[in-house]
Amino acid sequence: MIRRLSRLRIQVTCWPRYALVLTDTPNPGCIECEGDGGFEHDYGDHNGEYAGTDWEPCTCWNEQRRWLLLPLPHRPRWLRRCGIDPWGPSGYSDEPPF
Repeated sequence: MIRRLSRLRIQVTCWPRYALVLTDTPNPGCIECEGDGGFEHDYGDHNGEYAGTDWEPCTCWNEQRRWLLLPLPHRPRWLRRCGIDPWGPSGYSDEPPF
């Protein structure tokens, strides 16, 4: 049971709502994927040129396994800084001394 719990991680999610969730991670001791969680397969088009990469998940990991720990409140609109760079002209100065 302890080995199983060591694979769980806390993560912040923003869809469908901001929340802290507990997620499963790949088994680091898996002999098939060597802890990567899956396999990449490159494929080509009809001319033999590279066209992309497919991802096939390993059986040691379920990407969809998540448990909700704590719903997080939305930040008030006045705290959101959409489109404003805090280090830009409306934020802090980049002139010496910093």
